[in-house]
Amino acid sequence: MGAGANPVDTGGYESTVERTLSRLRRIDSRPDPAVAAPPPQVPGAPLTLADLYRDHRMRLVRLAVLLVDEPATAEDVVQEAFAGLHRHWAGLRDEAAAVGYLRTAVVNGSRSVLRRRRTAREYVAPHQVNARSAESLAMLSAEHQAVVDALGTLPPRQREVLVLRYYGGLSEAEIAEAAGITRGTVKSTASRALDAVARVMAERSGGR
Repeated sequence: MGAGANPVDTGGYESTVERTLSRLRRIDSRPDPAVAAPPPQVPGAPLTLADLYRDHRMRLVRLAVLLVDEPATAEDVVQEAFAGLHRHWAGLRDEAAAVGYLRTAVVNGSRSVLRRRRTAREYVAPHQVNARSAESLAMLSAEHQAVVDALGTLPPRQREVLVLRYYGGLSEAEIAEAAGITRGTVKSTASRALDAVARVMAERSGGR
């Protein structure tokens, strides 16, 4: 921060980021009325790929949207993650292992998308949303929408850590596993990311 710059209350913005992404998580956890209700689960029945797709797809799509901005691309990233899960299905122990695999695949797939965009040097975020994403964002206050916009300005690693923490609800250890970094790096990256969000939002609000 340069000399004479006003200090920014990072702690206050951390609370705002947490409220925003927690709000999105609650919205996206609601049943989608466009999807038929699943049949009752038979006690003791083995988990299927269809079960995981039904229960986790929407949250994974939102995770990818928050990382790559473009819903159509996010859908592709999640579809590829499930295709990879299908290929590795026999080697996974349980639902937790399968969901962990999917999260890591979505993070890695999103990174690949961003690398291709940097190579192309001509990507402009389209700010187009599919129906479910539009509904979710429309239910956010102006302040929460400003947080989502600020997240979009972060470097990919910083955005990953905040999204996994506050939207994904993951622990430091889980974030480290999904992002392929150490817990210490998770902690330092989160701190830098919150500083950056605070600066962006303070600048956009005129320093108020």
